[in-house]
Amino acid sequence: MPPKKRQYWLMKSEPDVYPFEALFEEPTGQTPWDSIRNYQARNFMRDTMKVGDGVLFYHSNAKPPGVAGLARIASKPYPDATQFDPDHPYFDAKSDPEDPRWIHVDVEAWDHLPRFVTLQELKDNPKLADMLVVQRGQRLSVQPVTAAEWREVLKMAGYKGKAAK
Repeated sequence: MPPKKRQYWLMKSEPDVYPFEALFEEPTGQTPWDSIRNYQARNFMRDTMKVGDGVLFYHSNAKPPGVAGLARIASKPYPDATQFDPDHPYFDAKSDPEDPRWIHVDVEAWDHLPRFVTLQELKDNPKLADMLVVQRGQRLSVQPVTAAEWREVLKMAGYKGKAAK
C-alpha cells in the first residue's frame, strides 16, 4: 500500500488564548490541541488527521482574523485529559475514562509566514471561494483544507519555504 498523502487543515485559536508564536515557545515545540468540544472537529482529529499533516494556524476573534502561521500534526489522537478535570472549564462529567468522549492531537510549530493573510483576503480570492473558512456561518474550529487551497494561501503569504514542497 502506498504511503498516505499529506492532508491539510485549518485550526483556529484566539490569539489572546493561544497565539501562533506560543508554539515556538513550547519546550517540546508542540502542544496538545485540547478542549475541543465539537463532535465534527473531534472526529477529524480522531479519524482523519495523521502525523505530518499540514496546519494553517488561524487567529479567530482577532482584528483582523486570518492565517498567522504554519504548524503540523505531531501525534496520533489520544484522550483529552481536560474532560476528566473537574476544575477545568471543559470538564465533561459524562465522559468515561474507559471510553473517552473527547480526543485530541498534538500540534507543533512548522514555519512562519512572510506575512499574515487576513480572512478578508481569503474571501476576496476567487480561487478560495469553496474554502470552508470563507463560508458564511462556518465556525468550526478544525476544518479540512484542500491541497490547492493550502498552496494558494501560501502563495498569498509570499511563502516559499519547506512547507510548500
